Amino acid sequence: MTFMTFRMPTKQQFIQRSIFPLMALLAVLAFPAFAAITDSGHIEMGIDQARQSMIGNPWAIAALVTFFLSYLAVLFEEQTHMRKSKPVLLGAGLIWVFIGIIAPDYGIGHHELRGAVYHGLEEYGSLMLFLLAAMTYIAALQERQVFATLRGKLVAAGMNMRQLFWVTGIFAFFLSPIADNLTTALVLGAVVMAVGADNKKFILVACINIVNAANAGGAFSPFGDITTLMVWQAGHVEFFDFFPLFLPSLACFLVPAIIMSFFVSKEKPAPLKEEIKMKRGAKIIILLGLCTIGMAISFEQFLGLPPFLGMMTGMGVLMISAYFIRKTSPNQSDSIDILEEVANAEWDTLLFFFGVIFSVGGLTFLGYLELVSNTMYDGYGATITNIVMGFASAIIDNIPVMFAILSMNPDLDQFQWLLVTLTCGVGGTMLSIGSAAGVALMGVARGKYTFFGHLKWTPIIMLGYFAAIGVHFLVNDHLMGKYTDQDRIAHEKVMAAE
Repeated sequence: MTFMTFRMPTKQQFIQRSIFPLMALLAVLAFPAFAAITDSGHIEMGIDQARQSMIGNPWAIAALVTFFLSYLAVLFEEQTHMRKSKPVLLGAGLIWVFIGIIAPDYGIGHHELRGAVYHGLEEYGSLMLFLLAAMTYIAALQERQVFATLRGKLVAAGMNMRQLFWVTGIFAFFLSPIADNLTTALVLGAVVMAVGADNKKFILVACINIVNAANAGGAFSPFGDITTLMVWQAGHVEFFDFFPLFLPSLACFLVPAIIMSFFVSKEKPAPLKEEIKMKRGAKIIILLGLCTIGMAISFEQFLGLPPFLGMMTGMGVLMISAYFIRKTSPNQSDSIDILEEVANAEWDTLLFFFGVIFSVGGLTFLGYLELVSNTMYDGYGATITNIVMGFASAIIDNIPVMFAILSMNPDLDQFQWLLVTLTCGVGGTMLSIGSAAGVALMGVARGKYTFFGHLKWTPIIMLGYFAAIGVHFLVNDHLMGKYTDQDRIAHEKVMAAE
């Protein structure tokens, strides 16, 4: 395998060879759109003339530059150690300040401006509450040592390195659809660190396998990744209609895993001496977590209520149950306070998500995303565009990429919505910085699982990426032309307009 012996580039060389060419590629693909900006002003888009004119305004261009600068800061989070939420929060605020400055010049009043902002707030509020409830459950399970117990049992099972490579990967693939890819990567990354000790080669390959498996597993479940959750809550794909992505996701996991497993030795790790047990009430919280997932699905499927309402109801049940656990615990160490677990939620991610939604919402209001949508989806077609979006998610992060697509609201059937869900979900695996799971594991296995160590295996991971796309075309072609009720109505409007 020649890719194992090539000389690793420096960070500056990687940026020149990889990031800059990709940006150039995206610029070429989007050239017709940017050319339209400098046209005589006659841009055939489905937005009013005022917002057509705003695109070329210097303040609007400043908003676009602000967006790219804020995400450039996110890309270098590992070097600067500045959390990703900080630059995007500032960028989102500045973008809307620029919009507020120029809006009166185009006849856009305060009422319309506030309506656009509150539309973004509605999008953010529903997703934030859903994620907050899910993160609180995960934090409670961690506090009750559920994941630590799982780690201890895996390590104490007496398996060799190659067997543990496979077991952690399989666990990641099937745990991610329930617990999300970030938590899954953290839990199983701790297993790998405990087993690998000073074996850097094993830790690197096993961590890459976990990231790939967690991202692949999260792609076929609305609970597995924020991108799938966004598509589900937007109504483009029903809950049970994500499961046709199981086989493509499985191919994405297995193809790289099979190849990488040949580079893992069969030696046995040293046994662990510590024994970890779950705290009192852990099994009750596990049961409540499963019931809460069921409530979120049932609220949406049978009552027509948004899923976050089911999650928050389940969170209320969790709080009351924790109250009784605390009141009936003979030992103070067994008590649990759910409000403390709310504080332990991943607030950096939640605030980052706020910045993403309002930044992209601002660019949508200015008309940029519809311009790009007309260029990419209408010019190059849905399939090529959706595959390219997977590569974009490896560099930019899948959350802003997916929200941008949802804001464009292209005319896609169920097959294409599943394709872009798949590519954005697993495309981030190509780089360690391309997904929350990869970024988290770089912190857990600092110095052993690194950006450039992951980059050595990128060609193998890309084989899994294209295998997943191929399997999707092979097994899900019957979904072409199928629409949800919401998309069917939109599709009929598009066809009538044509």
